[in-house]
Amino acid sequence: MIKKIFTLMFACASFLFAAAQATMSDSLSHAKDSTLHALIHADSLKVEKEFAEKDKWDKIYARAEYPLLKGSKNSGIIPVKDPTEIPDPNMDYKLLFEVTGNNPDSAAKEINFGLDEVARVINLHVASGIPAKRIIPVIVVHAAALNALKNNEAYQKKYKMDNPSIKLIEDLKKMGAKFIACGQAMEFFEVKKEEFVPGIQISLTAQTVVSSYQLKGYIWHPVW
Repeated sequence: MIKKIFTLMFACASFLFAAAQATMSDSLSHAKDSTLHALIHADSLKVEKEFAEKDKWDKIYARAEYPLLKGSKNSGIIPVKDPTEIPDPNMDYKLLFEVTGNNPDSAAKEINFGLDEVARVINLHVASGIPAKRIIPVIVVHAAALNALKNNEAYQKKYKMDNPSIKLIEDLKKMGAKFIACGQAMEFFEVKKEEFVPGIQISLTAQTVVSSYQLKGYIWHPVW
């Protein structure tokens, strides 16, 4: 009799344990499905947001104009209808650009983003009615941005491709822009003058270029 009772109790316990296991398994499965659903939903929202952002920028780029310089699409400007604040077109606009940023290796085939920004700022001035002859740019380059000034041979050694920034550099030089490389940065980054495209000036340091040209009345535009 005791043996039968024990057997019955064991069977009940086994049944309850199995039921509990099944319930736990169902709960875990439900939790897993819920988590997966949430992740899929979150990812779809992210994709939708990224698509909307891309669509917005595609429409902006489609409206962009390049009144003087054409680097990448980022050097364009968006026309504004009937602006009420107009700069004086009879003044000289002396602009000092300090360029330090270098594209990541993955974007080595793209125009240097700092030089692109230089082109954009100049385009903004031209689009505002300032004659190109009134714009006097000085571009001091240091830190890793020195790579953007390299000739094709030197750029090939580092990135295995031609320098995509050379045409923009030449276009800037044609409009009268002066390029100055920092001698201190050249030492730190082991860049030789012979590696640059022709026409690059060398200073002891970018710091004295920044201070001396500001004292000459140039407006400082840091491009970092």
